Amino acid sequence: MLLTGGLKSLLPHVLRRIIRCNRHSISNTSGMAEGYKQANIVILHKSLADDFEKFCHANNGPLPLLYRSKPGDWKCPSLSSDSDIRTDCPQYRVYEHGAFTGSVKSLKEYSEQLKDMVTFYLGCSFSFEKAIQNAGIPIRNVEQECNVSMYKTAVPCYSISTFCCNLVVTMRPIPESKLEAAVLATSELKEAHGAPIHIGDPGLLGIQDLSKPDYGDPVHLHPGDIPVFWACGVTGVEAVINCRSPLAFTHSPGCMFITDLKNDSVTVGSSSEVPQVYCISQDPLHYSMVSAEATQKIKNLENLIGIDPGDRGIIHLHRPDELLKACLTISHARSVLITTGFPTHFSYEPPEENDGPPGALAIAAMLQALEKDVAIVTDQRAMDLNKKIIDDAVQLGILKRPVPLLSYQRENADSALRFLCENGNRRRPRFDHLIAIERAGMAADGNYYNARKVNIKNLVDPIDDLFLAAQTIPGVTTTGVGDGGNELGMGKVKEAVKKHIKNGDTIACDVEADFTIVAGVSNWGGYAIACALYILSTCEIHDRYLRKAVGFPQLLKKKTWLSALPSVTKEEKLLKALVQHGVRSGKTASLEMEVDGLPFYDTHSLMIEKLLQELKQ
Repeated sequence: MLLTGGLKSLLPHVLRRIIRCNRHSISNTSGMAEGYKQANIVILHKSLADDFEKFCHANNGPLPLLYRSKPGDWKCPSLSSDSDIRTDCPQYRVYEHGAFTGSVKSLKEYSEQLKDMVTFYLGCSFSFEKAIQNAGIPIRNVEQECNVSMYKTAVPCYSISTFCCNLVVTMRPIPESKLEAAVLATSELKEAHGAPIHIGDPGLLGIQDLSKPDYGDPVHLHPGDIPVFWACGVTGVEAVINCRSPLAFTHSPGCMFITDLKNDSVTVGSSSEVPQVYCISQDPLHYSMVSAEATQKIKNLENLIGIDPGDRGIIHLHRPDELLKACLTISHARSVLITTGFPTHFSYEPPEENDGPPGALAIAAMLQALEKDVAIVTDQRAMDLNKKIIDDAVQLGILKRPVPLLSYQRENADSALRFLCENGNRRRPRFDHLIAIERAGMAADGNYYNARKVNIKNLVDPIDDLFLAAQTIPGVTTTGVGDGGNELGMGKVKEAVKKHIKNGDTIACDVEADFTIVAGVSNWGGYAIACALYILSTCEIHDRYLRKAVGFPQLLKKKTWLSALPSVTKEEKLLKALVQHGVRSGKTASLEMEVDGLPFYDTHSLMIEKLLQELKQ
């Protein structure tokens, strides 16, 4: 690759002239004409042009349309002066009926055919390289004097007529400490693909081996680098291949058309436009993105539910940002398993308390609205009761449809793994995320205790096994919601439970969840999760990241999500239904507590109102 300092600093029209005359061997244009926009090229017969333009608009992350020419027009006056698309890319590809038939330096020999063809100029990630460098971030492929790595993914684009293909991405290694800076530098440069669409393990995109790119060259990661993926205009090449048109042309990947347009520096405005990056999984490594505005709202929810009724000491169990990280992870999940049930009233039938099921159903309702698969696992002895509760929730309009109800029994050492994965295969999990809310958790001695240190092991099935097994399955994450430290998932804060919670040395749950959400009442945690998922779903930055910048924004479904949120009316109706089934209130020792001047058990409605008010801010 020839990339002298002179070539890097030349103006676009000079570079185009050099390329047109073929005076230098230029293998790619990465790093050239710093600060100017570069363009991917797709040239199609005019009969296909309207559909391809619609395809670009439907997938504007990989295919931001800069300019569409008229048939036979070899110039693009809005992008450049003195240009000729037949000669001004270093190299072109020729496709006949979808088959690649060769590379050429010039398209002049096809001038007659080009008279009936339309040229599309599409944004390119080379355009944002200067912005990344200005943020103090190295461009590894420029350092290594090679083309950027490009990969086909397993992510389908939105199809239009004969144009259908999977997303193609570029990968740039970014030092972990610079991830957020890289996102900020590119997020507003939408004509250059904007913010990344994935950060972390390439396998989550269906990319098996970073050392074997489908286009471009391998780019080596330095220690501490994280692979970061941007949508790529070579997606248009894949669309051309699948379209199988009699004749089509594209640039050769990395050999871009250099425009006269500068990448103007963009200042991010409101907090709704400021992206933030959070690590949500270590195995596989996975980061997510969300706006600063959505982040603050979810932190406010976490503060609202974190009040400590009666000063029981749970304030010492609080772990900041766990609600945010848990809900980011749930947002990426396709299938979620929920468990609840704490047999507080061990001498009654049923022994369950009413803290847990309402929160679990609030989460399930939002997951249904988000079109995720959701199931509930509970004790075998409580199956009939939970079926009645679920049926009530459907009749009351809390759930759109019944949630599958499962039970788990330990039969052998592989039982939990076989429950969670098809045929016990860790590469084929049935669930991506497990949530325990007000679920009795196993203590260090193998028993289960209520707050008064009474052993209730005989009433509890070993659903903890599932959370322990999940720790061994890549890609499966867990959340525990509790209000006393003896709930499943609270093992992450067990030392604080032992120190600050009455009877903590005995009752502390020993089983950890990846994320621990501590609430004054566990139901509040469930309501907060539902509200946080709504906030994430209505966040444009998070929505784009979820759909990998292909297809259309999902915000049209906002009304459906809104109707799935918990409400005072829903909560009151469900609590009445629980009473009819003999389910009693829990925490009998706390009847005299007050929160904001209201008796402890009248605070559920107040908390829901506060959470919903936060969504309106």
